[in-house]
Amino acid sequence: MRRGLFSLSDLPAWCVLNDVNFVDVKVANISGRGYGLIAEKELVNENDNSESLTLLTVPKELILSAEGVEEYAKESKDFRQLLDAAGRQSNRGDILLFLLVQLVLSSPDYEGGQGPSTPWTQYFSLLPEVIPTPTMWSESELSLLRGTSLEPAVSAKLTTLTKEFDNLRAKVTELPFWNELLSIDETITVRDWILLDALYRSRSLGLPKSGESMVPCLDLVNHSIQATAYFEENYKGEVLLNLRKGNTVARGGEITIDYGHDKSPAEMLFSYGFIDPDSTTRSLVLPLESLDDDPLAAAKLHAFGTSPKLRLEEDERGIPHWTAPFVYLMCLNEEDGLKLRVLQETDGSRHLKMFWQDVDITDEPSTIRDVIQSHELHQVFELRVTTVVLNIIQQKLDELTDAKEHRQGLVRAETRQAVSYLRSLETGLLEKSLQVLEEQMNQLLRDETVIGYLQAMGPSENDLSAEAANDEDDFS
Repeated sequence: MRRGLFSLSDLPAWCVLNDVNFVDVKVANISGRGYGLIAEKELVNENDNSESLTLLTVPKELILSAEGVEEYAKESKDFRQLLDAAGRQSNRGDILLFLLVQLVLSSPDYEGGQGPSTPWTQYFSLLPEVIPTPTMWSESELSLLRGTSLEPAVSAKLTTLTKEFDNLRAKVTELPFWNELLSIDETITVRDWILLDALYRSRSLGLPKSGESMVPCLDLVNHSIQATAYFEENYKGEVLLNLRKGNTVARGGEITIDYGHDKSPAEMLFSYGFIDPDSTTRSLVLPLESLDDDPLAAAKLHAFGTSPKLRLEEDERGIPHWTAPFVYLMCLNEEDGLKLRVLQETDGSRHLKMFWQDVDITDEPSTIRDVIQSHELHQVFELRVTTVVLNIIQQKLDELTDAKEHRQGLVRAETRQAVSYLRSLETGLLEKSLQVLEEQMNQLLRDETVIGYLQAMGPSENDLSAEAANDEDDFS
């Protein structure tokens, strides 16, 4: 759908009309960074200053939160009907429906009749039409992600967004105006829904009182790991942007906030469309799949309760560590002492229960590593787990290094650069992790308990451990 017109020169009047207060700062177009906030004079906040130096105040009425959505539903019967038909499943989903309405109300194609406009109706047209997040990339650009941890995440997200849009179209069949826009004339397409999601992911933030929200004008402030400002929500529900203590910003300098210093490079690229080269966070998350020959695989997944992941992260010394509680469940079986049983209650309901050495651990599946520490064979279990994690990382590294770049189609230079940086970071982390895991495996293979267990059970007891032991003697 065509976007409305609302330029940066219109913003000051909009701010005055809606009680948005800038103090000694203004929004400007910054080369290579889009819109941002710059100082109109030198800003200084001494360390001993007891009062916050506030640069921006946004009234509560403009905050797009769960409460803000409900307030608009009270004002607009048409939006309330849309919300009742297709919303009320999640805060994110309801906000996306609100943005969808603003897309329509602000469009020059809109002919009226679908509820009152809001301050967001104009402001929406100031937001970019293209967000550099991977969900909005071309097929050629998406092909660059092959082998990275982002490839399955972006693919899954696009599938989810398509399903959401299809469900939306199905649920508004009884609402003539929306049915015509989404299904009959197809004025609004799945690309519009993907844009709204990208706007939400790249501009929403967590407020202590309002929860996950979008805040106009504050969402124009760019990111820096060395942020000069921070935001807060005061007792009146206003959102304030304050200069950090001990910070000085020269006239014409940019004011920045931290979008999340602990977010991985892949998370930053996924949510915001860029990777901060100054960030020291080195981590990645890989999905886990059950072992093919595990008869308890489905039951273990159900008992674990959440989608299992393997997380790799470097500490401040650059040493990688891994976290993956589900791997311990993958590597344990009934002979070891793990039991999964379906119990029927007196009311007829059935529940899956998980036991370790006859102790119920159903409510704490992620603590399985701690639970097995007292077992006499815990070093054997650690060897199995280490072998599985090593193989997963080796496979991922092979995928990453073997992925061939396809040069068909147009690829933006900034996209190519971001993916190249991501591949370099993830390759380095995977290689470091392999070295650490190989050292851990060598130590475990020298453990007396492990040696005695493998000798007693023979080479066929544990194919993974036996293969690892054999590999140690291969000097080719």
